[in-house]
Amino acid sequence: MPEKVLVTSAWPYINVTPHLGNLVGSALSADVTARYYRLKGDDVLFVSGSDEHGTPIEVEALKCGITPKELTQRNHAKVLELFKQWNISYDNYTCTESSVHKEFVQKTLLEIQKNGYIFEQDTQMLYCEHDQRFLPDRFVEGKCPHCNAEKARGDQCDMCGKLLELTSIVEPYCIICKNKPTVKTTKHWYIDLTKLSEPLSEYIKNNQQLPSNVKNFSLNWIKEGLKPRAVTRDIDWGITAPFKGAEEKTIYVWIDAVLGYISAAIEQAQQTTQPEKWTDFWLNKNAKTLYFVGKDNIPFHTIILPALLIASGQNYNLPWNVLATEFLQFHGQKASKSQRVGIWIDEAIEMFPVDYWRFYLIANRPESKDTNFTWNTFTEKINADLNDTFGNFIHRTLSFINNKFENTIPTPTKLDADDQTILDTVKTKVQQTAKEIETGNLQAAANTLISISRIGNQYLNIKEPWNIMKTDKEKAGTIFYVATQIVKAATVVSAPFIPQTAQQIWQTLQLPQNINTWNDATTPIEAGHKITKPTPLFHKIETDETKLDEQLAEIRSKLGTLQK
Repeated sequence: MPEKVLVTSAWPYINVTPHLGNLVGSALSADVTARYYRLKGDDVLFVSGSDEHGTPIEVEALKCGITPKELTQRNHAKVLELFKQWNISYDNYTCTESSVHKEFVQKTLLEIQKNGYIFEQDTQMLYCEHDQRFLPDRFVEGKCPHCNAEKARGDQCDMCGKLLELTSIVEPYCIICKNKPTVKTTKHWYIDLTKLSEPLSEYIKNNQQLPSNVKNFSLNWIKEGLKPRAVTRDIDWGITAPFKGAEEKTIYVWIDAVLGYISAAIEQAQQTTQPEKWTDFWLNKNAKTLYFVGKDNIPFHTIILPALLIASGQNYNLPWNVLATEFLQFHGQKASKSQRVGIWIDEAIEMFPVDYWRFYLIANRPESKDTNFTWNTFTEKINADLNDTFGNFIHRTLSFINNKFENTIPTPTKLDADDQTILDTVKTKVQQTAKEIETGNLQAAANTLISISRIGNQYLNIKEPWNIMKTDKEKAGTIFYVATQIVKAATVVSAPFIPQTAQQIWQTLQLPQNINTWNDATTPIEAGHKITKPTPLFHKIETDETKLDEQLAEIRSKLGTLQK
């Protein structure tokens, strides 16, 4: 029976365009996985959305001299279009300004309060006398009290990953006027995570799917002692808090955003003829729920989200797996627009076709440690793997059939032992790729894909059918019959990674309009089937790093990327 699989990716802050590091750990990894499960025949729902609330948005809007709503509407439309250009196959990419989302968040928080997990209390908060406002999280920077890193934000330190309390920041300053804030008393509402320590610990310990890095990080968090976490904020932009007496407060953005995984499913179902179908993914205990995030988002998906789900009392499915990547650095540095370090997703597709980037990013996905983008590693991966191995095998095979067999898959004579061994090996590689995707080892899966075409190239080089053709056309035809089956397998396996290219090959093979199932990979193309004339799939790209930097600079000038 088909499984119910909910695939999600972290909701990007929509204050800026995502860069390649943002994309690979969330939307792109999730898309590869969603596409695979659809081919496998499972019932897949793939959702995410733009995180339009919170202090990062308000800070950026202040810098731009526009309202947060103007900023988010503009950027949401832009990022939605960019995700389409990257072929991210969301079933619903929504936003936190959605009315469905707002209503769901408010309803859920009232349920959590009714169940005794939310309380109110006076608290000390930082206040800017110059700007006459309280300073929540991103409005404050200073030194991290744990690792002493500079420019630690008021909510989290990017260097050590710890969540921070505003009043714990060392040498804090207001990011608007740079003045030192004072401390004032205000009332806020909190979720009592201390009450949820035991069920959260049991959930994490008993979850056999969680990768070791995610599980260990989360258990250490709990071991250090969970504390009540603020649910409300003193800012105007966001979802109005539903609690009595909190009408002038808004909901803390990470409480807001993580509940979006449910509201996005509800919203998508409401747009169909099955408005309750969302329950197949959220209440059906046999469903798989997969979350693709960066390592800095681990606690929000293994601690905060499960805490909210448990506290709501609605028996929602807890995350089945949280797949967190390390960071993608650029020439050894963290991405930074101000420092002009990194490549943004709008820039990338102006330079090279999207499938070049999709393949490179997944084949170099930072799964166990931070990885480093350089032009050298990029060009080597594209030229050696995509062009010289994958593209070369498919083009040489189909071109030979086009030229020597009148566009017709030749009829094989009896397959010899080598032929059958090759087909069995390819079948094993197809199964290996499936297992690697299902276990979240996408980097290995991308490289296994290339190994299928490498096997095909080696097979042709050993058999030398172009020489055999001179004396035994039938025997040469058998070799190309086998090679065609490898082409088909490689095409199907490539579909989650490089969907445009896979579709191009599929059309050349003149097979049904779309690649429908994963099993197509090992279902033979019949002899006598007609194909069309192939065209090259890829081209070799420039390897001179100076020229590539100049090309990127020209694109940035055209797009105005770093001025936004």
